[in-house]
Amino acid sequence: MSLSDFPITRRWVPQHPDRLQYYGLPTPNGIKVSVMLEELGIPYEAHRVSISDPEEQFTPEFLSLAPNNKIPAILDPDGQEGKPMGLFETGAILIYLGDKTGRFLPREGAKRYEVIQWLMWQMGGVGPMFGQVGFFHRYKGREIEDPRPRERYYNETRRLLGVLDRQLAGREWICGEYSIADMAVAPWVRTLRFNYDAAAEVGLDGFAEVNRWHAAWMERPAVQVGITVGAAPD
Repeated sequence: MSLSDFPITRRWVPQHPDRLQYYGLPTPNGIKVSVMLEELGIPYEAHRVSISDPEEQFTPEFLSLAPNNKIPAILDPDGQEGKPMGLFETGAILIYLGDKTGRFLPREGAKRYEVIQWLMWQMGGVGPMFGQVGFFHRYKGREIEDPRPRERYYNETRRLLGVLDRQLAGREWICGEYSIADMAVAPWVRTLRFNYDAAAEVGLDGFAEVNRWHAAWMERPAVQVGITVGAAPD
């Protein structure tokens, strides 16, 4: 089996088939994986998959790798048992890369499950709730006159930021040491300010620990590269 057996490679043709193939954009979910790849320093090839162009996101080629039609996804030529394998869903990808490399995710013990629980917290709470803030504050949902949906998601986002702020008290990173939990949560905090322009509405400036932690994350060289991977050409 080779990469050419995967239909996605017929539309996004690898120039370096020996490298891990990344398909995505610098959205919060895409940034999770691109930052992880940069932190690991492993060779990879990035392919931009537009989420505004149905000719890309909903094509049979992309759906063959990511049946939920969401970015990002990866195709690893050196997967389990040395065979090529593909993955979608950022939580699965981060765990896979952590296990593959032995970095940013403890291999065993209580610390491993502490990291995984905060990863699940992001996937089940932060991503969906912050995303609704974006929809109702910046995108088409802002046209809805009824304020109740908007206020619901502002309030839930404030609550989640409070949970994170308390967890970070006395810790440099979410679980003490830098991990995939930080890589999963931080892009969503970033987007509240830099994309959704909703920092005031959710009270982001009032969470000192969150802001301290996020500023440290943004200073990491791998983050500064990772947040640009898949961006549209100038």
